[in-house]
Amino acid sequence: MFGELIRKHITLSPNQVNDFVKAATKCDFDVDIYYNRYVVDAKSILGVFGLDLTKPLTVEYRGYDQGFEQYLKGLAVQA
Repeated sequence: MFGELIRKHITLSPNQVNDFVKAATKCDFDVDIYYNRYVVDAKSILGVFGLDLTKPLTVEYRGYDQGFEQYLKGLAVQA
């Protein structure tokens, strides 16, 4: 069964996309990233580069990976 849906709001610069995709790829569950209605697979470097990186993005997934959680903390949008 799937776990609880987790949503995190982050910002990404073009220089951070490669590391973000590498971190998402290590997860054994699906990870999506989106802005407005445009949703892409977070494990796709071309998909992530297709997003508007000047805006806050939402990462959505069901699962847990400690390394990925730590990585996302560093990208979190400051409230």
